[in-house]
Amino acid sequence: NIEPTINMSKYAIKEIFYTLQGEGNQAGRAAIFVRFAGCNLWSGREEDRAKAICNFCDTDFVGTDGTFGGKFQSAEILADHILQLWPSTLDVKKYIVFTGGEPLLQLDEALITALKKYDVEIAIETNGTIEVPIGIDWICMSPKPNTTILVTEGNELKFVFPQKDLNPESFKKLNFELYYIQPMDGPDLQSNIEKATQFCLENPQWRLSLQKHKILGLR
Repeated sequence: NIEPTINMSKYAIKEIFYTLQGEGNQAGRAAIFVRFAGCNLWSGREEDRAKAICNFCDTDFVGTDGTFGGKFQSAEILADHILQLWPSTLDVKKYIVFTGGEPLLQLDEALITALKKYDVEIAIETNGTIEVPIGIDWICMSPKPNTTILVTEGNELKFVFPQKDLNPESFKKLNFELYYIQPMDGPDLQSNIEKATQFCLENPQWRLSLQKHKILGLR
């Protein structure tokens, strides 16, 4: 595995932003997205993409130079920084999605505890190769080829489709509430949408997930 170059004594955050969740069962829900820097399946550098374990990622998770990004010395400081983005007029449970890169390289019990002091619901989007700490409310696992999956249960499994050397049917016996097929973005997107649609018709355990935030022009 390619190890991220992160000072693990701090939380390294690429970006934080307020938007609508665009994928899966929570699509359309207002959320604060917290994108950690670093991943264990790809360095994030284009020159490493071809030899990476996961080489189809479409996300920039390198560095800490994004919107509201930075390095944070403590869980309490980061929690306060995150929650500033939630509109003060919204008297509903705050929904925070941790993503990456791979969020479980950094998301720990200290940060979860700091956030749970407030009225928050915590979600993660993970590649499933690192065990999930206690306190996560919504687990979305997106498997990648040539990895050992340690997250075998959760709320939703999101399979980016198609993937070479990885069949979604090999995951259908895991203990997830919902199973989604998401067409892989890129130059073959329209063809992948058609293939994913046909797959869901033939395998009704799976639901089609489109990246609605991209359709709407959101982050």
